[in-house]
Amino acid sequence: MNARVALAAVLLSLAGTVSAAPPLPEAVSRDFPGLKAQGEGRLRFFGIHVYDASLWTPGAWSAQERFVLDIRYAIAIRGKALTERSLKEMRGQGFTDEAQLARWSAEMNRVFPDLQSGDRLVGVFVPGKEARFYNDKGPLGVITDAEFARAFFAIWMDEKTSEPRLRAKLLGRDPP
Repeated sequence: MNARVALAAVLLSLAGTVSAAPPLPEAVSRDFPGLKAQGEGRLRFFGIHVYDASLWTPGAWSAQERFVLDIRYAIAIRGKALTERSLKEMRGQGFTDEAQLARWSAEMNRVFPDLQSGDRLVGVFVPGKEARFYNDKGPLGVITDAEFARAFFAIWMDEKTSEPRLRAKLLGRDPP
């Protein structure tokens, strides 16, 4: 193998990597101490870099224990568009009660801000209780509904996710 082919292979292997996850916002670290980054990955849509995400846990990930999903956006997205995409993903996970989804939509619209490139949305899964949301400046809001929390974080963490490669990277595993 000549040097140019070897260099090209190295550059291609690095193209999908994400730099080390930045520290969590101060408010998250204060409210949920002792979390460590477990894995991270990048979401691309038709080749466009949408966001980088990292999963933070107190130990090995478990759907029965608290964890944090830190999403760092590379594009601008309106809060309402984020709500609509979340609802679409939840429906894909099997959550189809339209009255419940309408309540969840109102709650997400209350909490999710419009995001610019470079902004963060940090979600905390509190099992059996709620989902908390933060940005770099502090708390954005709480949705006190255990079923919502399960459905929202299933978008990334459930085995039926629409992005199994990202899920694997978040869990620190080799993608399928």
